[in-house]
Amino acid sequence: MDSWVLKVAAIFLLLVGETVSIFIEVILARRYAFTQPFWNLFLKGFLVIALASAFLIAGYMLGFRSFKNIWVVSVISLTTILIAEPIIDYLVFRQMPTAGALIGLILAATGFVFAVFYK
Repeated sequence: MDSWVLKVAAIFLLLVGETVSIFIEVILARRYAFTQPFWNLFLKGFLVIALASAFLIAGYMLGFRSFKNIWVVSVISLTTILIAEPIIDYLVFRQMPTAGALIGLILAATGFVFAVFYK
């Protein structure tokens, strides 16, 4: 495979893995807050998180091979968390981010661009 295909695949796998993990965590937290049974929710969430973890493992493996730098892969993963978490939190809980969270989002996106495209 071409290097750029591996890079795109790694980024995609990391984005999906992190986003699915965050989404299920937030959804289960909300459902549990409204007194749904703990173990029922926990076991469903555990299965989804296991699948998301497979995406993350594959993303890290392909990412390290294609970028040749674990720091770039870590930045992609962390930036996905920093971007996806506030969006999902807003969509699920309808809470607006604070000014500090918004600044963090902007800095995370900037860091992602520099880590991926600047050598």
